[in-house]
Amino acid sequence: MNNEKNSPLIQIEDLKKYYPIKSGIITHTTGFVKAVDGVSFSIGEGETLGLVGESGCGKSTIGRQLVGLEKPTAGTIYYKGRNLNSLKKDEMKQIRTCLQMVFQDPYSSLNPRKHIYEILAKPMLYHRISTKETVEKDIVRILDMVGLSRNVLGRYPHEFSGGQRQRIGIAKALSLNPEFIVCDEPVSALDVSIQAQILNLLRSLQKELNLTLLFVGHGLGAVNYVSDRIAVMYLGKIVEVGEAKEIFNHPVHPYTKALLNAVPVPDPSEREEGKGILQGEIGSSINPPSGCRFHTRCPYATEICRQREPVLQETIPGSGHFAACPIIMVNHGKEDERYE
Repeated sequence: MNNEKNSPLIQIEDLKKYYPIKSGIITHTTGFVKAVDGVSFSIGEGETLGLVGESGCGKSTIGRQLVGLEKPTAGTIYYKGRNLNSLKKDEMKQIRTCLQMVFQDPYSSLNPRKHIYEILAKPMLYHRISTKETVEKDIVRILDMVGLSRNVLGRYPHEFSGGQRQRIGIAKALSLNPEFIVCDEPVSALDVSIQAQILNLLRSLQKELNLTLLFVGHGLGAVNYVSDRIAVMYLGKIVEVGEAKEIFNHPVHPYTKALLNAVPVPDPSEREEGKGILQGEIGSSINPPSGCRFHTRCPYATEICRQREPVLQETIPGSGHFAACPIIMVNHGKEDERYE
């Protein structure tokens, strides 16, 4: 399924995350929200993988599990070949500094009662990234990397604009010298004019520091701009994955095509009314549709799509471009391998 140029830094196998639904006077579990339901991929060292899909498909849940904020229900997460689920508390504490996250809302992710110096300095001192003698110098260096001056150190988060707060959030992630950063929709809460600045900043930092990134987003345009590869998610499953240019220019899964067609077109004369609008019911993550989870909205669905769940198969041998669509697999001569 993967086609990384470098050895994988992060690898997940059959990852699942189910949230129990509680009800009743005597609380008991009546069901589960299947946020992530059997996802596997890996990210090469120095690579940016874009994870794209509609809200509620499980993108952010994967990111939180990768940095240790949540534990998976099942499946395995590897960091440099080490199974994170089997590590002891002390071992995980050492690795946690290498796995950081930039959150979607830059305001709620910063402590409003602490000024910027405290927000950045305390983790660096606690994890012994810096000493009391060097911490201010190290903080100024990091602020310079994200485009902020040292005069912000005595100010509080509410005194900054959204774009500035997100730069502080990025600085906070960089302060512990991470190797891997999850960027959880880092520009979706920002003005359009600021989004490009943050995307350019992330690209330059990734190249300068050789960072490995998981960039979570719901718009293929922004994800394509910063990513080397793109994985498309729908209802807890990956339905397509491949090189960013290939996914963006030659999508094969009907859901990926719908996401691309939904991108706004600036020129009214080039707009096609109704193009990209999906019909049918959105599936439930509590009780996902049988077979292909997209069949309730897919214009090409057949009876077999409702009965059997397709697996990711390479569209063209050696391309590194995979899709989980029986219709596409038939067209590529994979009738016998398109289902589990």
